[in-house]
Formats: sequence, structure tokens, C-alpha cells
Amino acid sequence: MTGHAILTPMLMVIVMMAGDFLGMSLTTGNVRPSELPNRWRIGNLTIAGVFMGVSELAFCVGVLSIGHFHMGLGIAAFADIGVCLIGVWESSNHVCGKARGRTWSPPYPSRLLVLSSIVDVLIALTLAARGWLMVPLPVSVLIGVLAGAIAFAFVLDLVKLPVFRRFPIA
Repeated sequence: MTGHAILTPMLMVIVMMAGDFLGMSLTTGNVRPSELPNRWRIGNLTIAGVFMGVSELAFCVGVLSIGHFHMGLGIAAFADIGVCLIGVWESSNHVCGKARGRTWSPPYPSRLLVLSSIVDVLIALTLAARGWLMVPLPVSVLIGVLAGAIAFAFVLDLVKLPVFRRFPIA
């Protein structure tokens, strides 16, 4: 969309480290065991994963398009939005994708997973609001990105069940 790399190498390292901590906290997750032994259907698992990935891509392109075309933000401001989108989306994707049912139904995510998600999002928002390693963005824009990502995570959570039913993954 821009013809330029959005994230600097330092921001990529920060995003990857935050994502690694979030990924490690998944090992503490609360899950509902299968009633029957799982028979992995790799093709269906791939289709469900592609659905989640394409949904993320569409959302991120949409947010960046609004920032670029509607708000007139430059390439430097995209780093802020990109870091925030990755932080919020990665957190919600881990929580949403692991649940067989609705994300907000039992068993709930572990405390460590929720704490890691909150810290991940706070790191992204703090970097963007303070302008550390990137240009500062107004808090109103960051709140808009955060609210949009949370709303999209709820929508994706509603849509994932029909997709998971259509392409059973276990």
C-alpha cells in the first residue's frame, strides 16, 4: 500500500519479543479437553488458519487505508498503528483462536495469558503515545485503533464458530 517497510528493525524485535512472551503464556491456558481422542485434519486446520490470517490482513489493510486515505497519516505514523495493530491483534487472536467455543465462555483464558495480553497491548500503546522509537500519535487515534481491534476480535469470534464447524479441526 505504501511502497515502504512500515516497521523498523527495532520495532520488529520488540513486536516479536512481546509476541514470544504472549506465546509462552499460552502454555498456562485453560482448555476444555476433547471428549473423544482427536484426529487431526491438517487440511481443515490449514483452512481455519488461513481464514484467521486473511481476516487479520483485511482488518489491518482497512485500518491502514483509513489512516492513509482518510486521515492523511504519513509512513512514519504507520509504524505506530502497525505496532498497535500487531499487539492488539496478536493478543486477541491467541485468546480467540484457542477457544473451541466463544472466547468469553468457560474455560476462561488463564490469568497469565490475560496479563501477558494486557502488557503486550500497553507496551504497544505506550511506545506509540510517547513516540519512543517512532513518531507520537494522538491518544484519540490510538484509542480508535484499540477500539476497532477489540470490536473486530468480537466479530471474528462470532464468525469463527461456523468456520470451525464447517472445517472441523480435531
